[in-house]
Amino acid sequence: MGEKHRAEPAENIENRLREHRTAKGFSQGELARLAGVTRQAIYAIENNQYLPTTAVALRLAGALGCRVEDLFNLISAGETIEGELLGAMSRGDDLKPVRVKMAKVGERMLVRPVSTLGEVLNFTVAADGIVVPQVRPSGQPDHRRGWVQVRLLRDRRVIEREVVVAGCDPAMFLAGEHVRRRHEEVSVVEWTMGSVAALEALKRGEVHLAGLHLHDAKTGESNLPYLRRHLRGQAVKIVTFATWEQGLMVRSGNPKSIRGIEDLGRKDVLLMNREAGAGARILLDRLLAAAGIPPGRVPGYGRTATSHLEVARMIAQGQADAGIGVRAAARLFGLDFIPLQEERYDLVIPTAHLNTHPGLAMLLDTIVSRPFRTEVEALGGYATRETGKIRTLGVKGEG
Repeated sequence: MGEKHRAEPAENIENRLREHRTAKGFSQGELARLAGVTRQAIYAIENNQYLPTTAVALRLAGALGCRVEDLFNLISAGETIEGELLGAMSRGDDLKPVRVKMAKVGERMLVRPVSTLGEVLNFTVAADGIVVPQVRPSGQPDHRRGWVQVRLLRDRRVIEREVVVAGCDPAMFLAGEHVRRRHEEVSVVEWTMGSVAALEALKRGEVHLAGLHLHDAKTGESNLPYLRRHLRGQAVKIVTFATWEQGLMVRSGNPKSIRGIEDLGRKDVLLMNREAGAGARILLDRLLAAAGIPPGRVPGYGRTATSHLEVARMIAQGQADAGIGVRAAARLFGLDFIPLQEERYDLVIPTAHLNTHPGLAMLLDTIVSRPFRTEVEALGGYATRETGKIRTLGVKGEG
């Protein structure tokens, strides 16, 4: 049989059967009975294990009162669209293919190189498209005004359903996988950055939501005092993702006998710090000031990493003796952990996005689900007793 007559691979089909079934309020068994097929067939089709025949597709559409093309569509790729490049591409990237992730935030189509996700995720996250160099008459690539042409590797409609998060909680990647299991048509991408940078990215309209953990020493509140100062007049919903333990991560067995912040002033203890604006950096600076230790007396204070996991990895590899991070990161790399405080990690979501992006509601439904909460607590150092709680930017003490 020729190439043109081969069956279409399941991954090339956009499958919206589950979405239409649940919208009608049908169970898999009820739809199976109405369409004259088995419940096992409905399960297999919804999980892309089986492509229905034309007859079965027509029966399903009839049972759901819709068209076949509402349930199953051929995913198109290869379309070229223009997007707004966030940040700058690496030197020399103008002359070679650049893998990028894309996101529709409001009315903007945004483009980020996959390489900015980090060294590991660069090889595990599939790109949405490839930048197509636009050449000027002079023969030089043209990326004027930060706009680029992107040849898509996925259907544009799939890309527009992606949820883009700015933040530093590594468990957000796990949340994204749970969302995909529950809603195959939605994916979650996290751009790793500190709390202050995440909120600024949200204010610039570059992401759908921002995660932050900024503890206010004066009030004892998490996040809300900072948000009251920096989000005045903006309509947002604040939803708790989880609480976690933040503390000093040290090498396994604690060979330098580090007991607390005061030990960071010792000449034989090398720190791996976080970037300015990260919640871990803000906590460190506050504790150093309380201990009367100037940052200049801390060996390694100027060395920074961009995530909890990177700090933990540097300590595990012997390139640092200590650093502030979450217990889950210490546990992953087999480090000892000295707790400093419990913090709340909140998600800040503009209400305008909640009203227009269905993927956000799916993400919020997922993080309160029992399977996700059970798994995230198993990471170590996480508590989900307040997960899903909505907070407001009202008077002090609310929420």
